[in-house]
Amino acid sequence: MTYQEALDFLNGNFVSFQTAGRTAYKGGLEAITGMCRAMGDPQRDYLSIHIAGTNGKGSVAHMLASVLQAAGYRTGLYTSPHLHDFRERIRVDGEMIPQEKVAAFLDRYGKEMTERGLSYFEMTTAMAFHRFSEAGVEVAVVETGLGGRLDATNVLQPILSIITNIGLDHSDILGPTVAHIAAEKAGIIKPGIPVLVGETDPESAPVFTARAAECGSPLVFADRTYECTGSTLRPPLQYCTLRRIGDGATRTIAIDLLGEYQRKNLVTVRTAVSLLRHRTQLDISRRAMLDGCRNAMATTGLSGRWQVLAETPLTVADGGHNPHGMTEIVRQLNAGGYERLYMVLGFSADKELDDILPLLPGAAYYLFTQAASPRALPAAELAAKAERYGLHGETLPEAAAALARARALASPHDMIFIGGSFYLIGEII
Repeated sequence: MTYQEALDFLNGNFVSFQTAGRTAYKGGLEAITGMCRAMGDPQRDYLSIHIAGTNGKGSVAHMLASVLQAAGYRTGLYTSPHLHDFRERIRVDGEMIPQEKVAAFLDRYGKEMTERGLSYFEMTTAMAFHRFSEAGVEVAVVETGLGGRLDATNVLQPILSIITNIGLDHSDILGPTVAHIAAEKAGIIKPGIPVLVGETDPESAPVFTARAAECGSPLVFADRTYECTGSTLRPPLQYCTLRRIGDGATRTIAIDLLGEYQRKNLVTVRTAVSLLRHRTQLDISRRAMLDGCRNAMATTGLSGRWQVLAETPLTVADGGHNPHGMTEIVRQLNAGGYERLYMVLGFSADKELDDILPLLPGAAYYLFTQAASPRALPAAELAAKAERYGLHGETLPEAAAALARARALASPHDMIFIGGSFYLIGEII
């Protein structure tokens, strides 16, 4: 099987959330548990760190993987979705899974996975677990796909569970309230295993506290351990000053992620490193932590998070696509530093736009567009909905044309923002 044949097999036999949305979601661990057992349970061959959350889990996963690599550990990283290349999902020491390994895995297990009725995400999870074992990974950083309790990755027995934060997203699957969603994500908490929650929220915190107590799991809230007291943007780096809440000790850490919201993710990563140092056998030096945070994008290939595509005019892409994420994005957009703002915007059809559109800046000029995906909301429908919230502009269904139009309109002192969907971002960057 060639790599192209492998991709054809994947796309022909497994339905992805990227293309089918909710209909591709398959909750439950029976199929993935059986498949892992058939492969010899490769996920038991290395240490693992399991990460869930509404927003920030990808950034935290990439930063933490970069820190572990800097500490000298052979590190696996499993994230989703991919932006350009399927192989982005599965990395070892920052390198994507080789094409021949994808083909070989499907040659060996493809028929069995179809017979077992695995979903696209279950298949990629099995592939990641197998790849990490085969490659001699010492520790794997694994991001959930959706939720936690019934997510395919939840067959792991990690050394640390991390839940970054909770917001309203995928409510049709995970539940209508923050508490419902928190309960699903709390499903990754395992008996006796330390759990780190990034952000304290009055609705979700009691859920995590109760679940951790039930499991006898030590629970730590990152934002009760460290706080970011300020940051300075000096591209390509952001310098963040963290203060340890217990004794007031401070340290400035440089990160190559420029979104202001990354300060919260850094607090989570810094607390995770502390827990790994003191509650596991991992040895992570201060230098490894600093180097890993400073080089996360370069080391692990992270993209699509407040990614600067051009300086003149300033052009930024970010895949934030729910109310929680968009609130953080708009906060940074509102900080100004430009004359006029142009928003190239596209969403998936299943997003609750009545919760998102009121957050967006009314003074911006909008280029409404859509990703080349069956899940994309048609640009004309987005424009009509946005108009009801006083958001005005023009409609260009092709993403490349929308960006070209924004560039034609913008002056050197303006700003162009591209967002609403990782799938849209993937077509542009």
